[in-house]
Amino acid sequence: MDQNIEDFLQSNNNFLPARYPYSEIKKITGGLKEKLVKGGYGSIYKGRLSSSCEVAIKILQKGKSNGQDFISEMANIGRIYHVNVVGLISFCFLSLKQALVYDFMHNGSLNEHIFSRGEGSSLDCKEVCEIALRVTKGINYLHRECDMQILHFDITHHNILLDRDFIPKVSDFGLACLYPSDFNTVSPTAARGTLGYMASELVFKNPGGISYKADVYGFNKLLMKMANMRKNANAVAEDSNQMNFPLWVHD
Repeated sequence: MDQNIEDFLQSNNNFLPARYPYSEIKKITGGLKEKLVKGGYGSIYKGRLSSSCEVAIKILQKGKSNGQDFISEMANIGRIYHVNVVGLISFCFLSLKQALVYDFMHNGSLNEHIFSRGEGSSLDCKEVCEIALRVTKGINYLHRECDMQILHFDITHHNILLDRDFIPKVSDFGLACLYPSDFNTVSPTAARGTLGYMASELVFKNPGGISYKADVYGFNKLLMKMANMRKNANAVAEDSNQMNFPLWVHD
């Protein structure tokens, strides 16, 4: 698999960002000193470039996806330049070390603000509407304005990050898939996502194929949660209707 990744990097070198040695990753993070998040994919650390620009470094855990998440992120986000999509600055790839260096998002994820504990949302109605509009622009860019169509498959409140000025950025392209812009549907075997945001054709692997509408469905669920300031329906709810999105919208 390592050779496959190296071949991919060499063949796509024209659109990829700068490649750093692992020693530079350790230098940027001060020896991996400040860990921000730890998840099943690995860990994210805060760092600082020589230009004093703050960055977030995702260090992928070897073996979790056999390198597929690394290839997915590089193939997708490596060619993206949009104000509402998180930017990839550089990367590192060695046999046992895989790292992605992103712009640092000072205000964390949307989840931390619209579902914050205590007094409720830290955002007012106007700010929530502006964030929703900008997320729409980011998703539209992925679907219609790139050279290749990018289906994200995981539009959730955790994957919308906010910069210093609360400008939202679509992030986490580990599940995304890249297709020619004239493809109307894609294979359901390629689709993944987060339970609670997945369209029915993703859950049941619709044999008729899956399209960009799966992302639109996920965004609509996000939009409803932003408007109501409530999280996903309880996955273990006694009443199965509590998990039915159309009924929830109707209510």
